[in-house]
Amino acid sequence: MWTRVDSWSYYYSNTTMDWQQSRAWCRQHYTDMVAIQNQEEIGHLNSVLPRQRAYYWIGIRKVDNVWTWVGTNKALTAEATNWAMGEPNNGKSGRSMSQNEDCVEMYIKRDSQPGKWNDERCSKLKTALCYAAACKNDSCLHGDCVETINSHKCACREGFYGELCEHVVKCNKEEVTVPYKGSVDCNHQYGNFSYNSSCQYSCEEGYQLNMSRPLKCTASTQWSEQPPTCELVQCPSMPKK
Repeated sequence: MWTRVDSWSYYYSNTTMDWQQSRAWCRQHYTDMVAIQNQEEIGHLNSVLPRQRAYYWIGIRKVDNVWTWVGTNKALTAEATNWAMGEPNNGKSGRSMSQNEDCVEMYIKRDSQPGKWNDERCSKLKTALCYAAACKNDSCLHGDCVETINSHKCACREGFYGELCEHVVKCNKEEVTVPYKGSVDCNHQYGNFSYNSSCQYSCEEGYQLNMSRPLKCTASTQWSEQPPTCELVQCPSMPKK
């Protein structure tokens, strides 16, 4: 995994909005509402954002009674929860009537439990908290872009490496030897004698391969097989009369 430093930026609105308006604003101007990845990000946000009287909306809400990250449509896991003490309580606070608190605010610079979450009515007016992703469509040529705070990482697919996963591993072309009475034909998907290159052998008439599988260049820079040989075809012995 190779790292390239880039900016994963955070933005917030100058006016307060309800949750739905906040998400629309984030998606119009940036990538989406903030989705909290880990405690490091929580600490970072709490340190750099100004305190707002009504706090900040974040990108999680209740969908079919399940707390869900709206940007990925994935359910909130127990390990990733960051609720304030006694939350989420759906606004009951000891009362029997539900308040339908299906959206989530984040306490920034709150005197008590800073960085924690609280479920709130989606119609409340709060500051929209957004992010602009560092990952672009071409961030990683042959890999997956993974967002981190103030950076992103290219997780390269098998057979590739480099800052942008732009390099492909190569195998030794000298090891693709042509056997006596044989020939070889190679196809190259990512460059000559590179990862996933395939070399198929054949023999002249009267000869046969001792191994029919093609040679493939693997991610370890080694060929998958040793080059085959062409062996003279042997006819069975004549039956005795």
